[in-house]
Amino acid sequence: MFSSLMPQRKEFFELLAAHSEQVVAGANATLRLINGLGDAGTNLAALVDEVNQHEQNGDQIKAKVISRLHQSFTTPINRDQIHALISDLDMTLNVLQSVANALGMYNIKQSTVEAREMAALSADACMRLNRAVAALGDKSRGEETLNLCKEIEEIESKADKIQHKAITALFQEGANIWQTMKMREFYSLQEAVLDSCQEAAKMIEEILIENS
Repeated sequence: MFSSLMPQRKEFFELLAAHSEQVVAGANATLRLINGLGDAGTNLAALVDEVNQHEQNGDQIKAKVISRLHQSFTTPINRDQIHALISDLDMTLNVLQSVANALGMYNIKQSTVEAREMAALSADACMRLNRAVAALGDKSRGEETLNLCKEIEEIESKADKIQHKAITALFQEGANIWQTMKMREFYSLQEAVLDSCQEAAKMIEEILIENS
């Protein structure tokens, strides 16, 4: 019985890494979805379903992490930080799901250069986030992990500039008001993916600093 209360270091890190893999898969499916807009050969509905499935998988992993936090007497790192990190990862998947579902909700049939650029940056940031989470349990990889977090912050900054440019273009003279409103909201959802990645990266940095 006592052994079940001992810290399960490997299990916590494995669950966090498994969730971050779902984030990457969700981001890649969202990228394919946005790039496929207007292409008759792309099964958009299947890609939306794929994103939704990854979000559901993430929910299941998050539930396991929360359950293990309640069951474990001690944890390899601060339990509040574990909870915060899995919540940040889960929020990233939730926003990716919102991006995918917004295409149908707003009846967006064609992509834009900016939407594709932001989707690519989101996939890039999520890939780096996955690598940072996977390395979190290895103290010898601390510098590598911190560099990945810094790269995520740089990607978010780049996406922010693209969003600003895209929204500015929407309000050009003669713009369709309804199209402007729905695309502004869509770009905001895309930026929220990067914001969630950045929040997760900041939590990883906090964990590394506290446990260095």
